[in-house]
Amino acid sequence: MKRNSDLSPQTKAAQALHMLDGASGAVVPPMHSASTFARDENYELRDGFIYSRYGSPTTEQGEDMIKSLEGADDTLLFNSGMSATVAVIEALPMGAHVVAQSMMYHIGLNWLNRQAARGVIGFDSFEAGNLEALSAAIKPGETKLVWIETPANGDWSITDIAAAADIAHAAGAILMVDSTAAPPCTTRPLELGADIAFHSATKYLNGHSDLTAGVLSARAALPIWEEIHNVRSFQGTILPGFEAWLLIRGLRTLYIRYKTASDNAMRLAQHFEGHDGIEAVQYPGLPSHKGHAIAAKQMTGGFGGMMSLLVKGPKGRALAVAKTCDVFIPATSLGGVESLIEHRLTVSGEGYGIPENMLRLSIGIEDVDDLIADLEQALATTA
Repeated sequence: MKRNSDLSPQTKAAQALHMLDGASGAVVPPMHSASTFARDENYELRDGFIYSRYGSPTTEQGEDMIKSLEGADDTLLFNSGMSATVAVIEALPMGAHVVAQSMMYHIGLNWLNRQAARGVIGFDSFEAGNLEALSAAIKPGETKLVWIETPANGDWSITDIAAAADIAHAAGAILMVDSTAAPPCTTRPLELGADIAFHSATKYLNGHSDLTAGVLSARAALPIWEEIHNVRSFQGTILPGFEAWLLIRGLRTLYIRYKTASDNAMRLAQHFEGHDGIEAVQYPGLPSHKGHAIAAKQMTGGFGGMMSLLVKGPKGRALAVAKTCDVFIPATSLGGVESLIEHRLTVSGEGYGIPENMLRLSIGIEDVDDLIADLEQALATTA
């Protein structure tokens, strides 16, 4: 029998690090919802817990699980993805220069532009996946943070994480990778040279569309890590116990959920590539995707369930297709067990380079033939 430290990440996830409840032997980790923790008979803290704004046993177990999956030195859970990214920027020196993609999660991009307008940071953007544009946007000695998202929300552009890390580090900056669409069962950014791996844990890590959470995992001796920890404590944005328990439950099925979603997405992408009603399928698992070779190198556990379809036809047809689907749910998120469809321009608004005919799909774990048939009937109905 292997020791626990030698077990595969999939086994560790499925068994929640094999942390059985010592009192009862329960195979499901207990949920601690207490806001405060009693000291022992010597007035010492028990396991370091004092108040839930700083940490709790359930939140800590969720952090330990993700730390193990990421191969990180430390992990912090937040009550949303945005609160996690806000903490990173808050931890930077005032006026620090930040570089990020022009194609990324649009709320994050909005917030970076807002902080730049207020003079909190300097900010420049670059074309996702374009390493030359990344190099040109960096100001050596001034740039403190390079923020990439791969695959990038929208067209699922791929950025070479190892190459981006080299560029950032050569300029004295740290690299943060938003790997929300590529969880650690397929990509481990820290092993590729990144300093911080970020996820909206609402998505694949939880996978059941029933909580909001964010997570940061870091490499050893990251200079701003202690300050990020302080920001979370001051802001009170730690993930509470119940949500952490839900996240632990979701992490236990991460590998099987992600594999099924990846397999379904590949089938669907192959079916609609070259379809009469589709102008293009944007999916990194297809050899025709411009980032396919890099994706194949750094997404070793599958290409995920995220893709976009560019619909042929007059203006408004893509939105009509989204409205006509019966199996796909018209909702905004990703990484859940259910398949979602959204007319991306309606959701993001103008100014982000989103084509009017783009449909963003999050492929779930349903029977893929039902998903294909649903899109086929929607395309036929709107033809």
